[in-house]
Amino acid sequence: MAKEKQTAVAQAKATSRKVRRGDRKQQVTVRSKVHFFRPKTLKLARDPKYKRRAVPRMNKMDKFRIVKYPLTTESAMKKIEDDNTLVFIVDLKSNKRQIKHAVKEMYDIETKKINTLVRPDGLKKAYVRLAADHDALDVANRIGII
Repeated sequence: MAKEKQTAVAQAKATSRKVRRGDRKQQVTVRSKVHFFRPKTLKLARDPKYKRRAVPRMNKMDKFRIVKYPLTTESAMKKIEDDNTLVFIVDLKSNKRQIKHAVKEMYDIETKKINTLVRPDGLKKAYVRLAADHDALDVANRIGII
């Protein structure tokens, strides 16, 4: 009985030692590729303690900056009468979508398409073709071009 107890105590000590130290032998990793890729680690999402900017930035490209003024040259008047198209001088940094949105907001008109070009003097000109249900002559009168 005493001998069995001693073997059980010895076995328990050996098991506790294995639990404390670990039973595993160190394994050598066999590398089959010539390039070493750093292992992927945990990437936590950003959790800032305070906002870096107190007030959010305002959009400086509003409708009044995008559309500067309508053009009233003879060729522009011809476009109004013949092609149902209004001609505007617009901001150099504005794009066609911004121009379309600004014209819709300012003059309440639907546009069919917009062509733009940069003139030799550095100003951007936009040809705003109106939809069939809008008349460019009426819109021009309402704006005050004619």
